[in-house]
Amino acid sequence: MPDLLPFPVMSATIFESEGQRRAGTCVTVVVSSYNYDQYLLETLASVSAQTHDNLELIIVDDHSTDRSLELAKCWIADNQARFWRAKLLAHDENYGLFQSRNTGFEHAHAEYIFALDCDNILYPRAIGKMVAGCINAAAQVAYSQLEFFDEVSGIGCVGVWDPARLAKGNYIDAMALIKKSAWHSVGGYSRLISPGFEDYDLWCKFVRQGFYGVFIPEVLCRYRIRGKSMLRRMSEQELDESYCEMIMRHPWLRM
Repeated sequence: MPDLLPFPVMSATIFESEGQRRAGTCVTVVVSSYNYDQYLLETLASVSAQTHDNLELIIVDDHSTDRSLELAKCWIADNQARFWRAKLLAHDENYGLFQSRNTGFEHAHAEYIFALDCDNILYPRAIGKMVAGCINAAAQVAYSQLEFFDEVSGIGCVGVWDPARLAKGNYIDAMALIKKSAWHSVGGYSRLISPGFEDYDLWCKFVRQGFYGVFIPEVLCRYRIRGKSMLRRMSEQELDESYCEMIMRHPWLRM
C-alpha cells in the first residue's frame, strides 16, 4: 500500500544558534512538541543532562495553542551553550506527530538522531549508551527498556529486534536512536490514515529493507502514561481500522 501523497509543510525558524562541534559522535535530539507545556521543560532538562556531550537539539512545535512555543523559545535561548547547535522550528499548522518528526529529521545535521516526544524523559546515560550500542552492532536503530511513570508505574516489555515478533504487534517505542540514512532510505515517517502507528510503520519499513535494531537491556527512557495518550483515546473501531491499514501496508503482519 503506497504512502498518502505528501502535502506542503511550512515551518518558521524561531531560534537558531551554532558553535563549535565537540568531541565524540554527534547526535541530534529531535523533540516533537504540541500542547504539553506542563511537561516540556522537564523533557528538555533531561536532554540537557545527557552525559553524551556532542549534541544538536532541534525542537519542532506543531502549532501549539498553549504556552509550549513561548516556553521552548525561552528555554533554548537560555540553554543554547549546552549544544553545539540548537534550533527551534514552528509549523504554520498542526500537521501531526509524524510530520513533526520528519521536519526535525530533515533539519538534523547528525547521522544519528534520537526521537523524543515532549512529555517523555531520558535518564542521563541514555543517548551515550544507545549511540555506542548502535555503532558497535552496526545497527540502524538502538532502543532501550522503558520505565512507565505518571498514571501507571512499571517496566515495559521491550525486547530484542525480532521481525517475527514485530509481525504480531509493536513492542518498540518511538523513543529510539535512528540513523538518518536509514530514515531517509524508507521515506521517513509515513502519513497514515489512522494516526498512532507511525513508529510501528517505520519499524516495519526497516524490516522490509533488512535493517537491524539493537536492544540496550537497561532502563534508559521514561515513558509517561496519561489518560489522554493517543492510543488510549482510540475506540475499538479506530484500532481495527489502524490494524487493517497496517496489514494492507505490510502484508507479512499477523496482528
